[in-house]
Amino acid sequence: MRKRSHRSRAVLAVVTAAVVGAAGCDAVGGSESAPSGTEAQRAKPSPSPTTPAWDSSPSSLAAVGDSITRGFDACSLLQDCPEASWATGSRAEVDSLAVRLLGSAKAASNSWNYAVSGARMTDLAGQMAQAAAKRPGLVTVMAGANDACRDSTSAMTSVADFRAQFEDAMSTLRDAAPKAQVYVASVPNLKRLWSEGRTNPMGKQVWKLGICPSMLGDADAVDTAATERRDTVQDRVEAYNEVLEEVCAKDERCRFDGGAVYEFRFGTDQLSHIDWFHPSVNGQARLAEIAYREVTAEKA
Repeated sequence: MRKRSHRSRAVLAVVTAAVVGAAGCDAVGGSESAPSGTEAQRAKPSPSPTTPAWDSSPSSLAAVGDSITRGFDACSLLQDCPEASWATGSRAEVDSLAVRLLGSAKAASNSWNYAVSGARMTDLAGQMAQAAAKRPGLVTVMAGANDACRDSTSAMTSVADFRAQFEDAMSTLRDAAPKAQVYVASVPNLKRLWSEGRTNPMGKQVWKLGICPSMLGDADAVDTAATERRDTVQDRVEAYNEVLEEVCAKDERCRFDGGAVYEFRFGTDQLSHIDWFHPSVNGQARLAEIAYREVTAEKA
């Protein structure tokens, strides 16, 4: 019995070793040991990048937004002047983004301006639908100033509503034109526009017609209440710009200007000499420069 027991244990050991060896071969191939831990992670192939390359030479352009993109007061009193628009204008002094990207001949047929003076963010989805119907290579967005320029600070668009409306506008574009690129300009520094324009008596008279009363009302007042009112508007503009940046960052085909328009120091030469608030032809040209720089920049 004892000899048989020794023999049985010896046979079992041989069989067990064979089974374990066979399992090891099936698991890792040959006699090599399986990688583990960080070695296993290093062995995995790196995923290929999925972010589409940014096209700095789009073949067409559609613009959406408000009075700035319509060239309001750049040429004549209280009127649009789309030929002076930073985005799609044809005037040589402006050298618009469309002209810079497409050339003047192609810009005339392959760029469209759907911006509307007085438009707010809630109106952007409708403009995006019009733009998307053209299947543009690039859509420019400049909106938000009118959401802050209300009769009072309490009437300004809330940050939450502003976000929801911009997200809706982007979704509207994506549903119809999923491959269109988007350039989003920041909302200008309205307080700086006030500080520059208030030096001109004629401009202040035009402001009384109802141009951005939340910021420009009682233009010469610098008491505590007036200062707090303007600071409230300015804080809201900065919050809007944060929303524009955050929503744009979620879209792989969208570029925010990084606050370039907000930070641009508009001087009296860049302001309309009609209302001393909207960009002049010179100011429109500066906006075109900023946009072209951002659209054509190489970014990681």
